Amino acid sequence: MRVCGRLAADGRTVTVEVVGGLIAAVRPGAEDGVPGDAGCWLSPGFHDLQVNGYAGQDCARACDWDLLLSRLARSGTALFCPTIVTASREAMLGSLERIGSAIDASPSLARAVTGIHVEGPYIAAEDGPRGAHPREHVRPPDLDEFARMQEASGGRVRIVTLAPETAGALAFIEAVAAQGVVVAIGHTAASPEQVCESVRAGATLSTHLGNGCHAMLPRHPNCVWTQLAEDRLTAGIIADGRHLPGDVLRCVARVKGAERLVTVSDAVDLGGMPAGRYEDGRVEVDEAGNVLLAGTAFLAGAGFLLDTGLANLLRHTDLGLAGALASMTASPAHVLGLADRKGRVAAGYDADLTLFRLEEGTVRIDTVIRGGEMVVGPTAGR
Repeated sequence: MRVCGRLAADGRTVTVEVVGGLIAAVRPGAEDGVPGDAGCWLSPGFHDLQVNGYAGQDCARACDWDLLLSRLARSGTALFCPTIVTASREAMLGSLERIGSAIDASPSLARAVTGIHVEGPYIAAEDGPRGAHPREHVRPPDLDEFARMQEASGGRVRIVTLAPETAGALAFIEAVAAQGVVVAIGHTAASPEQVCESVRAGATLSTHLGNGCHAMLPRHPNCVWTQLAEDRLTAGIIADGRHLPGDVLRCVARVKGAERLVTVSDAVDLGGMPAGRYEDGRVEVDEAGNVLLAGTAFLAGAGFLLDTGLANLLRHTDLGLAGALASMTASPAHVLGLADRKGRVAAGYDADLTLFRLEEGTVRIDTVIRGGEMVVGPTAGR
């Protein structure tokens, strides 16, 4: 298989040859008969570290994985981390076992999933930083429980989000980070000192920085400033246009730079669904696609994927196309320790590619190749 497009880093038009799931060669120029053209941008496959669900599918429950993969790919996402949130021990273990079994049974899902993200249950119990996580299932970090999570998932938990101020968090962070698991700070009311202690213990990521915290914070110091200032922390952000205002996106991007910025969707099952009320009328999807608590302006989840995030980064930040793309390709690969085989358009790297066009401020996906298989594009499914 061959595809061609323009590289965001330097604007060169290249032809990429894919053989056996890998990029075999990247040659200058557009070769005859190859899909794509000089108006099509060529990127590593978009990589989303936080997907709870989409299009009516919930990663934590019974899920039509083929449908979810298809809808993610139509928005450019080739790779992702299924994400489960705070629930009872039995429910979380059951979710992890179902995800692990689904990956074992599906080569296409196995190519797409780079790890599982467990967000909670070791988070702040108080209103505000807890967000929409159920209070009754919030609990202190538990290494024995985490070991059972890994066993249930087949060893696939790669990210765990917790609040560093919870009892026993530092010892938990040290132990889990030593296992090669990425520890992320999130849903927290931590003091700046507690943030610093968690970084020294091994935390390397901030989960949706600027969200999952109190609505009102001290002017300074506070945990957001500390996470921004800490160079050892990569900042995860939701760039859907609702979770963070444009000026906040711009400031975070300027402080962290593309190399320490990861754009996530944090999409939920009602994302991409028709406008209307759901969950016995408690949640609604508005005409713009936002997921809200019914009758309010309060978000009940994220409703957009990484193509929307890319458009917003281009609109609100000065990262440029190369930097914005790096936050959803090279940076996620680096966070997960996969930078030697994912996140670059280069010979020897996994053939995960997204080709797209920029049209009047929107991102239109042209082609997606995942693990050497074209899943969106002119020959997809053939």
